[in-house]
Amino acid sequence: MLRNHRLEWVDNLRVALTVLVVLHHAAQPYGPADWWYVDGQPRSGVLATLSAVDGSFFMSLFFFVSAVFIPGSYERRGARRFLSGRLVRLGIPVVVGALTIVPGLMYAYFVHYRGYPPMSFPRYFTDVYLGLGDEPAGWSGPSWPDLQFGHLWFVQNLLAYTAVYVALRRLSRPLRFPRRNPGRALQPPGHRGLVVLTILLAAATFFVRLRYPLDEWVPFLDFLQVEPARLPQYVTFFALGVIAARQDWLERFDARVGRVWLAVGATGVALLFVAGADSNRFGPGGADVPSASWAAYESLLCVALCVGLLTLFRELVQGSTPWSREMAASSYAVYIIHLPVVVAMQYGLADRGPSAVGSCIVVFALALPSAFLLASGLRRLPAVRRVL
Repeated sequence: MLRNHRLEWVDNLRVALTVLVVLHHAAQPYGPADWWYVDGQPRSGVLATLSAVDGSFFMSLFFFVSAVFIPGSYERRGARRFLSGRLVRLGIPVVVGALTIVPGLMYAYFVHYRGYPPMSFPRYFTDVYLGLGDEPAGWSGPSWPDLQFGHLWFVQNLLAYTAVYVALRRLSRPLRFPRRNPGRALQPPGHRGLVVLTILLAAATFFVRLRYPLDEWVPFLDFLQVEPARLPQYVTFFALGVIAARQDWLERFDARVGRVWLAVGATGVALLFVAGADSNRFGPGGADVPSASWAAYESLLCVALCVGLLTLFRELVQGSTPWSREMAASSYAVYIIHLPVVVAMQYGLADRGPSAVGSCIVVFALALPSAFLLASGLRRLPAVRRVL
């Protein structure tokens, strides 16, 4: 089991991933062709490729890092207290965000881009966001009603995965599995195991994308917002995070293996920037060669960059400072509240930014410190401290 002492390098990695999330969203209207809250902005192929690189691994690594601390917390607190704590820390932000942050963003999009007659926010919230009114003629989507969870999908899915973990632990109790013998611990994967993982992940990803291409979201049980095209990655890395915690893989993993895979990942990223994410060699889904190629390439990037970055931070980004500890403590709050900060700045730069890349840099440079300062302040409010 993962030792109780805090792994500062994991906190440092979590901060880096949070920064990458802010950068990813800062680039969103200027790179990929996906739907976004700000429309009609200049596009850059470099930013589209950056978005594809981010999407290939960073949320999988987020699931892994989040899962690492679950077994130890479960053991210390017990099933009931652990799950109730997760409901508070994960469930409340999802509900509050879906009733405040996301409808605000969707209302701004409705007002600026949908072309319907002016509508007050309260009426929009009831009639369009909650769908209690009639669907407007010629509705452009992306879905009806406008109700969605936006970037909070990750928190929502993490809560669902955690609930499944608790249920499986409870169901396994009657089996009375013996305690793990430290001398017979499951060995961390080497090169062969990581190659097998990549192949299996690529096959599962390609199979799912026969039906669900990238960027197609479905409401599971009319509540859980899921992107099936990346579900194999997310579920796999969440499960691997749990295993890594129970088997002490974070500290036992061979750094030589990690360095090789980091080099593979870096090479893959460089080649993707040369080819471009919009290359006709790659496809978002379907029974064709481009879809298979991207499923394989993305799976390789996912495994290589996750393994490589875990190794890099463990070996080189140890230790902490007061600033890094404050950023680590605020990183979850930054994830929750950063999006309206980013989108507000994107609206401010709309049609007046220097270029796609320049606009992205300005938004990122302003939004990142603003989000961390706002999150740090919110965490000090008595009513918010327990949640964020």
